[in-house]
Amino acid sequence: MNDAVLLASSLEQAALDESTRAAYATLLAEAHRSLDEAGVPSSERRQWVAPGRIEVLGKHVDYAGGRSLLCTVERGLVLVARVRDDRQLILRDARRGEAVALALDGASRVSVPWAIYPRTVATRLLRNFGEQVRGLDMAIASNLPSAAGVSSSSALTVGLTLALAALGDLESTEAWQRNIVSREALAGYIGAIENGHDFGTLGGERGVGTMGGAQDQTAILCSAPGALRVFSWAPVTQEDQVVLPSGLRFVIGVSGVVAAKTGAARDRYNRASRTAQHLVASWNAVRPSGTPPARVLREAFEAAAGMRVPPEVPAPLEHAAIQGATREFPERHLVSRLEQFFDETYAFVPGATRALAANDLEAFGRLVDQSQAGAERALENQVAETVHLQRYARELGAVASSAFGAGFGGSVWALVPEAETSRFIARWREKYQRAHPNSGARSQFFVTSPSVPAFEVF
Repeated sequence: MNDAVLLASSLEQAALDESTRAAYATLLAEAHRSLDEAGVPSSERRQWVAPGRIEVLGKHVDYAGGRSLLCTVERGLVLVARVRDDRQLILRDARRGEAVALALDGASRVSVPWAIYPRTVATRLLRNFGEQVRGLDMAIASNLPSAAGVSSSSALTVGLTLALAALGDLESTEAWQRNIVSREALAGYIGAIENGHDFGTLGGERGVGTMGGAQDQTAILCSAPGALRVFSWAPVTQEDQVVLPSGLRFVIGVSGVVAAKTGAARDRYNRASRTAQHLVASWNAVRPSGTPPARVLREAFEAAAGMRVPPEVPAPLEHAAIQGATREFPERHLVSRLEQFFDETYAFVPGATRALAANDLEAFGRLVDQSQAGAERALENQVAETVHLQRYARELGAVASSAFGAGFGGSVWALVPEAETSRFIARWREKYQRAHPNSGARSQFFVTSPSVPAFEVF
């Protein structure tokens, strides 16, 4: 693999262990079989892998311009596609046995809940690249738990974009070459596809209804095997990288509580983003004359502090938050959110990266515990199941542990010595299922190392 915008590799050449390669090969075979059964010719098919991700640190900061520590997992979604002769996009889920048919030149009814993602991607690409977008037959297969916080939906969005871009030769267009100049830019663009924002000269569309940033898409597209990468946001920028100390692996505990982003759950998820937007608006209302208006919360922090790395929450920004308090966004909530953003962006992510580089696992674990506490206090996005999974992991000896993703369910990661993973999982599962028998019956646990970014398989 290299740093090209659209990566390509064989499964054998990718930095995957034998079991991960075998799992992806099985998924690809299932996707091909789904196309075979639909009578799609086998010639000229192309195939992609889009992994899930772990948000190690950086909770709800990407849309606010903060800083995150990320990696992918050794599980993901595969997609196999072939160009059609008409203007139809037909997508089949090999494991669910469901299909979505979208007319590229007309309105299409969403027939299954996950169809919102292919419809959103196709609509945005059509707006930005027009007739260059081609009809495709596609099949997907995944071994990611869905709605579990590991970014299965963003893996689908990334895979769809990669396939439509490659088979439509979107890279050759002037619009692509002007705006998507790097892998990081592509991640930012796909993030904009999901949230509906403009990206450079590429105009926005409705999106999927969530007010997120580009964290998930960046992890999926820009991670490195064996390493954790630090990114800052708005725009997407890789700042640092640290190799995970040898002998450690992540254990993922899927709580069994669905981390949905529809209906009331989507409103709760979006409240964290709207709080950040409200803080920016509060600062802009009182900013000193001559100070440029802030677009994201990081800019407000740095303008209020008069420096790029404020040593604490700037008093002028806290004052602006207090002045901007409303019934929906009370003073205590706004100040807590300021503190949470500051801690994640300026303390936890840089400090945890330095701790891992120095192999100071005690310091790393302490910082992660503080991040988890901030999510519970300020983001208000944790449920009893994820809180308890994190606590139990630490009680059982995990080096560090945290809930991650959107919240309101989902998963928890625990960093554990490789030799102890089997015993740890058994004890973690038992303790969790005893406390939460209903959610525990739906829970899953798996082991992973930081893995590869998305790529085309040749």
